[in-house]
Amino acid sequence: MKSTWKKALSVAMLGLLCGVISRAQDSAKPVGAPGSATQTAGATQAAAAMPTGDQVLDHYVLAIGGRAAWMKLNSRVSKGSIEIPAMDNLTGTVEIHEKAPNSMLAVIILGGGVFRQGFDGTTAWSENPRDGLRVLTGGELDDARREADFYHPLELRKNYTKLTVTGIVRVNEHDTYLVEAAREKSAPDKMYFDVQSGLLVRSVNQRYTPDGLTEFQADVDDYTALDGVKLPFTVRQSGGGSAFVIHFTEVQHNLQLADAQFAKPAAEPHADTPAPPTDKQPE
Repeated sequence: MKSTWKKALSVAMLGLLCGVISRAQDSAKPVGAPGSATQTAGATQAAAAMPTGDQVLDHYVLAIGGRAAWMKLNSRVSKGSIEIPAMDNLTGTVEIHEKAPNSMLAVIILGGGVFRQGFDGTTAWSENPRDGLRVLTGGELDDARREADFYHPLELRKNYTKLTVTGIVRVNEHDTYLVEAAREKSAPDKMYFDVQSGLLVRSVNQRYTPDGLTEFQADVDDYTALDGVKLPFTVRQSGGGSAFVIHFTEVQHNLQLADAQFAKPAAEPHADTPAPPTDKQPE
């Protein structure tokens, strides 16, 4: 049992790092079931009545406080809990440190295991019971670099080649604009924004993991106004064979965070590795 959640968490670790978490929904869920996305009558509206992708993103930026309010922030520390309902409601803690422009450290403690992932502006790394300490490269590095951007919610469009509003979709009691965001070398991301409030409700995409590309979904809720911006305090994430619920309980901005905490830790020598010989001084 433990090996299952260790694998799932090591796969999903990066997905816990920001409010715009893009993760996967169980494809077997029947259409219309609670939590599913269903096409509504609004989806038949003429294309001319739909906003453009850029307009939807502009509305989103205003809904979360606006660019000026976000630019007054330079760091964030978020603390909360994580729960895995399918594993007898196994619970643990989550702590995320972020610093502008692009440093991030996340620490999850669950069932006696510690999962850490960081980005110091250049190097991305992870450390967990399954894979040990390793440096992220290739697609994993690209994902880490993009999501470590402190102002990521303001810069969504720069990650895509094309934004298309494909219709109005019902998600968790919200009518949402479904925005399909094309990327050069990957399947398009899907983002669902509440028609009225403009807030992000759900996002779905594929991420690079040690086991290859994995699709993830996150439903975000409980937006709370704090220091002039709005952040989601509840994240329901699924993908990689498991589902998680994260509740943030404490968020602080503009703290002094040392750069050293985001750096890859030094590798510890293996227990079987003999100590290096010491130079013996002549008598």
